Amino acid sequence: MKMTAPLRLAGTVLFAFTAPLAKAEGPSLAERLGYKATDRLLIINGDDTGMCHAANVATIDSLERGLMTSATIMVPCPWFTEIARYAKAHPEKDFGIHLCHTSEWQVYRWGPVASRDKVPGLVDSQGYLWRSVPEVYIHGTPEQALIEGRAQIQKALDAGVDVSHLDSHMGTLQLEPRYIQVYQQLAVEFDVPLRMPSQATAAAFGFPDLRKRFAGKGIVFPDYFVYDELKDEKKGVKQFWLNIVRNLKPGVTELYIHAAKPTEELRNITNSWKTRSEEYETFTNDAEMRQLVTDMGIIRIGYRKLRDLQRAKKN
Repeated sequence: MKMTAPLRLAGTVLFAFTAPLAKAEGPSLAERLGYKATDRLLIINGDDTGMCHAANVATIDSLERGLMTSATIMVPCPWFTEIARYAKAHPEKDFGIHLCHTSEWQVYRWGPVASRDKVPGLVDSQGYLWRSVPEVYIHGTPEQALIEGRAQIQKALDAGVDVSHLDSHMGTLQLEPRYIQVYQQLAVEFDVPLRMPSQATAAAFGFPDLRKRFAGKGIVFPDYFVYDELKDEKKGVKQFWLNIVRNLKPGVTELYIHAAKPTEELRNITNSWKTRSEEYETFTNDAEMRQLVTDMGIIRIGYRKLRDLQRAKKN
């Protein structure tokens, strides 16, 4: 099996969409979830929910009318309360936590949930979280990242969010061995599944036993992972995602998008506003994408099914 090379973007290594290196022993994840091994199961996750009002409105719309099946919330951000209220009022919707240890935008920033005296290495001179992952690794510690991760998850739970899974904003907890341990500990502690790289990608980063190690702790995660930074912008956002969906493999795949309405607020936060708005349209209002999912017999699921499986194994 040809291995996809790691992708580096803005100094950060990102996980690619690749096939497993070897056939898994025992029933497949799809079979353990009650489906056939040949079924194509798709989780469409909305990252950066809670970051701003434009993201919240788009996420809610896509969960209610579109193809999105789950979303992950940035708890430290100013618009957390809005999406937490929605999640509490709609427990049937699938919300996880987008564990956030960075605050990357130029003029729109946020600090930690934990008190700054408990996580001094995670904040810059202005009291905000660092802009980049390397700065977190230079100034922070895994112990402080764990404190902040716990604080974010607990704040969401206290607000009434039925936390279904975890992932990591900008990959902070997925790119360095000591921080990967924090990621694992939080999943075990709160007994929730999480986002993981595909096997071949983990091996390419020098972590060939990563998935096996996490599975050994009873953590459940999708077979494959696709991230939107792989887009070839010349072909366009919609065409990129149509191609990904056309080539889904049997098993459970997660893809994530950054859905947001193209508002003045969003335009003043990030220069990626156009891509975010196009992803919202593609997975909410686009008839071609909806028809493709139907024609291919793709089964859309959320992370809660994985969480139920993970917790059932312990009962």
